[in-house]
Amino acid sequence: MAKRKTERYPVQGPNSLWQMYKTVSFWKVVKCFIVVQLARYIPWLPLKNWMYRTFLGMRIGENTAVALMVMIDTMFPERISIGSNTIIGYNTTILAHEYLIDEYRLGNVKIGSGVMIGANSTILPGVTIGDGAVVSAATLVNQDVPPGAFVGGNPMRIIRQP
Repeated sequence: MAKRKTERYPVQGPNSLWQMYKTVSFWKVVKCFIVVQLARYIPWLPLKNWMYRTFLGMRIGENTAVALMVMIDTMFPERISIGSNTIIGYNTTILAHEYLIDEYRLGNVKIGSGVMIGANSTILPGVTIGDGAVVSAATLVNQDVPPGAFVGGNPMRIIRQP
């Protein structure tokens, strides 16, 4: 499994989260937060996907189902792409950023087509999940997932590969 692909940005002074509005516009965060919170509760999938594409700049394929309560990154959602016919399970979190004490990191999240992500999973920035992969519920996806693999756990491990 490949390591996560993130860009690292060192900061001086207070921790990077304290300085977040130096890295992303306050108004962008407000807009993204409102759209994400509305989409978390909308049960009509075509409307939800349209909102993600139109207001957040995400790339989402046809017939992809993002379940209720999924938390999309509220600062850099445009760095997330999801293929066609994929399911993102209930209450999953997809992050494209991470703020640490001395730096922040950004990374694209690429989720392939025909992927199944179980409920309550967390996908970290810089991760690629290959086509046809299955991610077990409550998994911390901290590395790339090969196409067709079945992964699970915290930390994530490969359970089965084609």
